[in-house]
Amino acid sequence: MPLEGEYEPSPEKWVRDQVEAYERSGGREANTLPNRPEPVVIFTTRGAKSGKVRKNPLMKVEHDGVYAMVASQGGAPKHPTWYFNLKAHPDEVTVQDGPEPWDGVAREIHGEEKAVWWERAVAAFPDYADYQEKTDREIPVVLVEPKA
Repeated sequence: MPLEGEYEPSPEKWVRDQVEAYERSGGREANTLPNRPEPVVIFTTRGAKSGKVRKNPLMKVEHDGVYAMVASQGGAPKHPTWYFNLKAHPDEVTVQDGPEPWDGVAREIHGEEKAVWWERAVAAFPDYADYQEKTDREIPVVLVEPKA
């Protein structure tokens, strides 16, 4: 069941518009970033400080029903806000890849497991490699697996 509570849309108009179109169409529309061919997935998290429901379109990195959320922020020096939401509420994340959202549990990965998923992420969206080169921080990768 999708997260409940007050929804706080993104301050970015393009993100608000994309999330609305994706959800309205069950993922048939707005399923890629603007001017990009790679597919996106809508991830819903609970705000670490506000407790409000937040939604973000992120590049689709999936393997055997598990999804990776890559905290690249385009190579910015700071982690994206959703990363801190997941750290505070790892059991409050919803994934929507198509018409039906599902509940998941998030966990940050490291070491060999991260190396495998990083390769998958770069294969799905090659810009991730450039983003890592642009920043001094190590870009986190968070896996979301279906709740038991």
